[in-house]
Amino acid sequence: MLHIALYQPEIPPNTGNIIRLCANTGAQLHLIHPLGFDMEVKALRRAGLDYHEWAQVIQHKDFDDFEKNTHFNQIFALTTKATKYHHEVTYQDNDCLLFGPETRGLPSDVLNQGSINNVRIPMKAESRSLNLSNTAAIVLYQALSDLGYQGLL
Repeated sequence: MLHIALYQPEIPPNTGNIIRLCANTGAQLHLIHPLGFDMEVKALRRAGLDYHEWAQVIQHKDFDDFEKNTHFNQIFALTTKATKYHHEVTYQDNDCLLFGPETRGLPSDVLNQGSINNVRIPMKAESRSLNLSNTAAIVLYQALSDLGYQGLL
């Protein structure tokens, strides 16, 4: 199983879209608090189209709790600051894809941890970033490809 972790997500429709992505791929979603919204907000439910029951979502009170209570093979943090591209690594079962908040990305203290591999998606030089839920889908499907799309039709 692959994992997606959202560090302090801020925009409910992005999280809802990622819930739907996880429900349709079998990935497990980790939400790292504080969240920028209430989990019951209508925009989150609408974007997730009530896929919550089909997705495995674990909430962590903060990043320390996330680190203490998870045991991944590898963690890949998505950041525009990385030099290595998301398609230049090999993903394995039980890997985690870590994404930062929409308005500020992952903080340097997270990105600089030796146990975290920083990767990026290729974009035009003058671009700031892609939408969070689009980025999660791109990288998750790259990882699923490396695993031969196990369990998917």
